[in-house]
Amino acid sequence: MPLDALPQFIHQHYELHEWRHASAILERDFPGEWEDIVDVLSRFRLCQSYITTPGGRKSAVSNWIDSSLFDKGWRETDFKTAVVVDDRKTDSPTHSVDCFKNKIAVEIEWNNKDPFYDRDLNNFRLLFELRVISVGVIITRCDHLQKIFDSLGRGKSYGSSTTHMSKLLPKIEGGGGGGCPVLVFGIKESLYDTNC
Repeated sequence: MPLDALPQFIHQHYELHEWRHASAILERDFPGEWEDIVDVLSRFRLCQSYITTPGGRKSAVSNWIDSSLFDKGWRETDFKTAVVVDDRKTDSPTHSVDCFKNKIAVEIEWNNKDPFYDRDLNNFRLLFELRVISVGVIITRCDHLQKIFDSLGRGKSYGSSTTHMSKLLPKIEGGGGGGCPVLVFGIKESLYDTNC
């Protein structure tokens, strides 16, 4: 039901998937974080310049979403985790989360190699089991954006082995996130804007 509570704009411009009632938990237990994510995704546009300008360490898409969430108090976060058995401590490091606030973790996977999904889901699983996060959110791209990349001569930069929806869904459905509730937003071509 809470997926239905998302604004029509989100339904129209994002492909939505969830596991283990992620949207219900987010909407009911974390309304501020739910509103932050909805607001940022409602304002996002896939600018042509984001595609035509070669990326560096972080893509323009990831940078825009990260920055918009950071403006709302979200932070990139590292967690120091360890296992203790009979006073013997063994570090068990996790990967940093792109955006974290009040037990909600958001990863933006715009154009990485698809093993990054495994890393994100494993991180969600571990942090959920440690009661650090309650929901994991992944923002990625829909497969059909490839037509736009090809038309701009950038198709090779966004190849089949990079992060897109059809690479993510089998990993989640195969249990990659363990018991962690996961909510996925896929950026559709209707968000593409040639004027920016």
